[in-house]
Amino acid sequence: MHDIVDLERRGIPGVFVASGEFVTAAESQSKSLGFPTVARVFTPHPIQDRTDDEMSAYADAAFDEIVAAITAAQEK
Repeated sequence: MHDIVDLERRGIPGVFVASGEFVTAAESQSKSLGFPTVARVFTPHPIQDRTDDEMSAYADAAFDEIVAAITAAQEK
């Protein structure tokens, strides 16, 4: 979250991507960093024991949402 907030402060749109386990933490941290509406996308959890093929499937599933979030961020 710190990296995305840093990018946003520089005027560079970013999207925070993490597994669903971190929804509450991401909301809290983005608020505490002063960017409560920073774009974020969540994938299924857990990811640490996923195969390369499973991770590719997660990325493919999230791709459109990430592109939409970064596009919306650029339009702000």
